[in-house]
Amino acid sequence: MEMTAREFTHRSAQILAAVELGETITVTRSGIAFARVVPISHDDVLPYPTDPMGAIQLPELDLPELTDEELEP
Repeated sequence: MEMTAREFTHRSAQILAAVELGETITVTRSGIAFARVVPISHDDVLPYPTDPMGAIQLPELDLPELTDEELEP
């Protein structure tokens, strides 16, 4: 399905419901496609919780510890 950015803004709840059912939506501006909203599978869900009501457990990145002085330009 293809629609304009304005239409997407006004009908976002309906559009997201269609995506949840498996529909892919292409969003256009001045007739040029610039975004695509696609359904995700359970395999695409992030491996760590992102619930705003709880702690976010991010994966370890093995970055060096820096002091405040080292972070300031």
